[in-house]
Amino acid sequence: MNIVKPLIEKLPLSENSSFVARTYRTPNFEVPWHQHNEYELILILEGRGTAFVGDYIGDFVPGDIFFLGPNLPHTFQKSGDIVTSAVVIQFLDGFWGSDLINLPEGVYMKKLLQAATQGLKIPDSYREEMVSIIRELENQQRFTRIISLFQCLNMMAESGDHITLSSQAPDINYCMKQEAIDVILQYTNRNFQNKISLREVSMVVNMSIAAFCKYFRRSTKKTYIDYLNEIRIGYACKLLKDTNKNVIEICFESGFNTLANFNKQFLKYKSITPSTFRKMVTHQSIQCVVDYDYRILSDR
Repeated sequence: MNIVKPLIEKLPLSENSSFVARTYRTPNFEVPWHQHNEYELILILEGRGTAFVGDYIGDFVPGDIFFLGPNLPHTFQKSGDIVTSAVVIQFLDGFWGSDLINLPEGVYMKKLLQAATQGLKIPDSYREEMVSIIRELENQQRFTRIISLFQCLNMMAESGDHITLSSQAPDINYCMKQEAIDVILQYTNRNFQNKISLREVSMVVNMSIAAFCKYFRRSTKKTYIDYLNEIRIGYACKLLKDTNKNVIEICFESGFNTLANFNKQFLKYKSITPSTFRKMVTHQSIQCVVDYDYRILSDR
């Protein structure tokens, strides 16, 4: 079997631009586990699925914004046969020159860029403001596009409010450790609803079970079973939120063999039971509708 090596992306700059800002849509959005020398600011426009950033695993939905540092391996795997798209902004470290970031006013920006080496997700507090800037930036010209990019960076740096994703920054040899990761991720995402044994998944990348377990843990800083359960729990959360299926149905549809194990794993990863999770998201949805109706009435 041919093992897919990590894609090392090259920045597709034109002669009239110092950084890239463009929309990628299915099938160009779906890229394998990859890394590049550029910082990357990503706004999800369409679709949903699972984000893998370093050793982080989490959901992505429209409106999410990620800021990733150089050489941090990542991929965004969509859920099912859906269209996905995102505005992607890539820029090299120091594309603005060697002096600007070293001015006294640039200290806070240095801290932001350092934090991005572990990958950041932008919280709700200023996400909507950044969404509007990023959407306009792709079509802007000349110095206006640089101003817009700095607005986004300044917003993140001044706020200091962001969610750190990976538990550590990549080391310089990280890409050499990732040769089979994309194969494993894709196989698991296609088959997590079924029973997957360590023997089965290790055969996918032509490794012994012992070598596979060591390789996966070294590469992701977690065991394969933990990773598999995180994927299944994430899918279960989506079903609890978006469907009326009962907990037992969701348990088996998410790939768990027993309700007891499903409840145990859900409690481990979410710190609450599946039933409590459903009540919480239902209450939040109702409250959003009430708040929205109240704003409409107040405006009349």
